[in-house]
Amino acid sequence: MFGQALTRFARTNPRIVGITGAMPSGTGLSHLAAGVPHQFFDVGIAEEHAVLFAAGMATKGFRPVCAIYSTFLQRAYDQVIHDVALQNLPVTFCMDRAGLSPNDGPTHHGLFDLSYLRCVPNATIMQPKDEDELVDMLHTSLSLPGPGFIRYPRGAGTGVTIKDQPVALTVGLAEVLREGSNIMIWALGGMVHDALKLAARLATEENLSVGVVNARFVKPLDRALLLSHAACIPLLVTMEDHVLAGGFGSAVLEALQDADCAVAVERIGWPDKFVEHGNSVAILRASYGLAPDDIHRRVLSRWRNLRAEQVEADA
Repeated sequence: MFGQALTRFARTNPRIVGITGAMPSGTGLSHLAAGVPHQFFDVGIAEEHAVLFAAGMATKGFRPVCAIYSTFLQRAYDQVIHDVALQNLPVTFCMDRAGLSPNDGPTHHGLFDLSYLRCVPNATIMQPKDEDELVDMLHTSLSLPGPGFIRYPRGAGTGVTIKDQPVALTVGLAEVLREGSNIMIWALGGMVHDALKLAARLATEENLSVGVVNARFVKPLDRALLLSHAACIPLLVTMEDHVLAGGFGSAVLEALQDADCAVAVERIGWPDKFVEHGNSVAILRASYGLAPDDIHRRVLSRWRNLRAEQVEADA
């Protein structure tokens, strides 16, 4: 879907170019190479050069889209900071394999990008809940004044219909998908669908009012919405396909601490470990206590503990 969308955008704007590092098929840029070949560049296995090349083109009025796997963008971290972000250049980074990438092994899991990008000034970081929102985010990033980073997982989309015309998203604005008064789940990317299932299960089995937010943006975070929830909802839950250290949940905690808000937060994400090879996402998630049943038990246990603490305090 990414490759097809970029090709569609490039056909209408000759300033849009796609750049990859020997991964035209894996990133989907093979569609661009076939459809608009003069706007496609493969620099070989040289991620550092791909980013530097994109920065140079951006200084000349082009809108480069640099498609690199999340885990391999680590190789170009110096160029991301000094050559793109420091100059606030409008380069769009599309980071495939963000999150768990089973079958590829520990070198390919894109579990660290939020941590290494959140600290970079001028960066706008986002993740779509489905393929239609991915197209919207690509459209949005192509009009940003500075660098945009879009992370998304390996694999098939959810099957949603792609709009004829993409919508420009308001940067930093999250999307409330379900209202709730007991628990509010802030989920990122593909975890949004798990969050909706979890909310429905808690409502049905435990009679809890559970809301779900599609966070969309990690930087800038929708602080206004977050603080409005923290002011009236006892428990916030964050869900991300990323390590907990420095990730989306950490961004939420930082925002709450800055506002001197002491609401309870349960963070769901990957531990401080290198995750091994696995035959499927489901198998690996079960191995690390991140299967849907595991998450359900954790959230319900945290809620019951909070209620018990409140009863004890009232007594």
